[in-house]
Amino acid sequence: MRDDEARWGLIALVLSVAGLAVSIYLTVAHYAEPQLLACSESGTINCAKVTTSPQSVILGIPVAVLGLPFFVAMTGLNLPVLRRGPGWLPTARIGAATVGILFVLYLVYVELFEVEAICLWCTSVHLLTFVLFGVTLAGAQRRTTV
Repeated sequence: MRDDEARWGLIALVLSVAGLAVSIYLTVAHYAEPQLLACSESGTINCAKVTTSPQSVILGIPVAVLGLPFFVAMTGLNLPVLRRGPGWLPTARIGAATVGILFVLYLVYVELFEVEAICLWCTSVHLLTFVLFGVTLAGAQRRTTV
């Protein structure tokens, strides 16, 4: 495995684990108390308003919970032992990252235009997903140019 490919893979793994950690935190906060969120509860930055809004649940499942399988999957797909795995793995990584970024775009729209508030913890997940998407694409590009 080339150093560049290993480096992209390590970055993707770190981003995936960080996203999983924040998703776990948001899930615990959802089921425990919104006050558990270390975030403002007034004005535009209002984590409680976002995480307790009707839009924070899709088909009866809290959005925070939906982040868990995504980041578990991305963590698994980015494990070093799988970096040189079957040929379908890069496509699976790109597919999963694409699903993640599309969902993030939807969630950002909901925060800005429906809930009219921003959750900083949610934004951290959005940024991690966005960067993970870019790193996944860059890593796939490096693999095809080798």
